[in-house]
Amino acid sequence: MQVFNSMTRRKEEFKPIHEGKVGIYACGPTVYNYFHIGNARPFITFDVLRRQLEREGYDVTFVQNFTDIDDKMIRRANEEGITVKELADHFIEEYYVDAKALGIRPATVHPRATEHIPQIIELVQKLIDNGHAYVGKTGDVYYRVSAFPGYGKLSGQAVEDREVGASERLDVETDKENPADFVLWKAQKPGEPAWESPWGMGRPGWHIECSAMSMTYLGDTFDIHCGGKDLLFPHHENEIAQSEGATGKPYVHYWMHNGFINVDNQKMSKSLGNFFTVRDISKEFDLEAVRMFMLSAHYRSPINFSRDQIAQANASLQRLYTARDQVLFLLKNAEDKPMSDEENALLVRLKEHEKHFDDAMDDDLNTADAIGAIFEEVKDLNSSLNANSSREVLQKALASFKGMTDVLGIVQKNPEGDDSLPEEIRAMAQERAQARKEKNWKRSDELRDAIKAAGYIIEDTAQGQKIRKNL
Repeated sequence: MQVFNSMTRRKEEFKPIHEGKVGIYACGPTVYNYFHIGNARPFITFDVLRRQLEREGYDVTFVQNFTDIDDKMIRRANEEGITVKELADHFIEEYYVDAKALGIRPATVHPRATEHIPQIIELVQKLIDNGHAYVGKTGDVYYRVSAFPGYGKLSGQAVEDREVGASERLDVETDKENPADFVLWKAQKPGEPAWESPWGMGRPGWHIECSAMSMTYLGDTFDIHCGGKDLLFPHHENEIAQSEGATGKPYVHYWMHNGFINVDNQKMSKSLGNFFTVRDISKEFDLEAVRMFMLSAHYRSPINFSRDQIAQANASLQRLYTARDQVLFLLKNAEDKPMSDEENALLVRLKEHEKHFDDAMDDDLNTADAIGAIFEEVKDLNSSLNANSSREVLQKALASFKGMTDVLGIVQKNPEGDDSLPEEIRAMAQERAQARKEKNWKRSDELRDAIKAAGYIIEDTAQGQKIRKNL
């Protein structure tokens, strides 16, 4: 597999540190609200990365954190009149609801920052002991950027280019030695949650949390660190400085960052009124169509979110469901018989489609081309399979199709049998079948339209009517 490494700014062959095993850390959400459509892109992208590595036989440890203490959380909790923990517990639970609807698998570990305070304190103390950090007059602890010569190597941004205040979200400058220094530990302010530390009561800074959690579960050096492009600086830059400053070892071998999302060709922002949470979007669209949309472009490219784009993605997704359901439909009555020469030839072509898929995925996770490979296979299946196809070739065709769609996390809904249809839909379908038998085409069309208006699609095949819910 080739991946684009943000550190070297080029594609590189992926070579794991430990043969057969991969450690990945993905930056997760700050849980003060539902996560937004921009957050969804890295969650989906790197879920797919994990799935493809597993398809290739790797044992993947995938760590995605929850930031459950920071300025935004404290402010929101105060506004709601609840504790920060109550706020975090609520929105972590809601994260899992939206993530499941987007087809995002739970991580191997979902660490919370507040559950790793001892590890954070230990890491800060190491940095103080070796001169990479210092305690300010008010009890804040800062990272001394001048002590780390490699600072800026990920982002390409020199220390002198940093603006005062860029080091921490919503942070107010206090008694830093240098404006570029950033906070590791914040002294407690009145009414804030705090933990005991060698420097007094306080709480961790944003950047140190990820360093401590990633190294707790993946070691001092691990394979892949990923996240949105917006985190490249200062967050990931600061993680490198902290981690390597404490251990003296390389922190991460491969850095992967996804591109931005625009909404209707404008940058997403609350001031423009085009800021959407995934929960907002779920009221209009099936979130599987949102996943399909995200994967229809290369993860490093910027993409434009619009309702038309989601509708197009949904239409493509329905074509894939139609293809899968047709194979399942044929399997119901398929015979156990030897495969024909034509069917053996189809199996050879299925391997070619799978190779096209894997080649695309191994080319820096080119999901757009991988989807193209799936549609090539669908076209082949539609023209090659019929009521006379053997059970064996149908089963192998389904396995090939499912192997690829499972990596992308699409076409995951189970087919609905006749027993799952509402009684009124079944009744209209039966009446329509009778109308067609009597060649009453006007009534047949009326019933087809009524079924469609009720949210179902009816299709006529050589084996009879097929009905499925419109996605």
